[in-house]
Amino acid sequence: MSVEKFLKQRAVKITVNGSYTLPNWYDAQGKLRTFACRTTRVSPFRMIVDVPVVGKVGDRLTSYFEEFGKFEGCITDTMSGSFLLELEMTHAMREKFADKLTWIEKKQKDPSIREARNNPRFVPVAPHAMLTLADGTMQSCFIIDMSLSGAAVSSEAQPPVGMPLAIGACVGRVVRHLPNGFAIKFVETYKQSELARLISRKSKELQLVSDADPVA
Repeated sequence: MSVEKFLKQRAVKITVNGSYTLPNWYDAQGKLRTFACRTTRVSPFRMIVDVPVVGKVGDRLTSYFEEFGKFEGCITDTMSGSFLLELEMTHAMREKFADKLTWIEKKQKDPSIREARNNPRFVPVAPHAMLTLADGTMQSCFIIDMSLSGAAVSSEAQPPVGMPLAIGACVGRVVRHLPNGFAIKFVETYKQSELARLISRKSKELQLVSDADPVA
């Protein structure tokens, strides 16, 4: 099915963080790479997922979502920074998943639940940004979540710990690797009101990082 047709079907707009593996994407140790992802529109049959690496139509993949669990599926259409995943499951599993979607949608609309989420980390409205590596190479990346002093990112590249880089105009350094990406600590702490603007801007000179104290 195409994205165009899916957008005309009954589905719910639900944001759920997850991870996925694509065929023939391996790390330096020969293991399948795991990337971060996030749902944007979901039905019991298929979902649109924001991703750092899109893959190709026909690719079969395995995905896992915090509130859904594990899925097997196939990419049936792609867009810039996202794909449409056709879900493979039994009739009983699909009915259970439909009930789960209804419950999650109600929970996300509940103001009392939203107020209780007082977490310093947050998910940006626009999850895709440009990553500038130490050698000046630029590539797109997917922001898993952010704080005022750093971010968790997933991308094709897996830069080593200690490497200086920038997400948009936010300069920092890789401080650790994650199962589905890597963590960056910014050189300075930003205001939340500034982050969206800085992330979308061209990167500053990475020389700023080398002048800063090393991150332990």
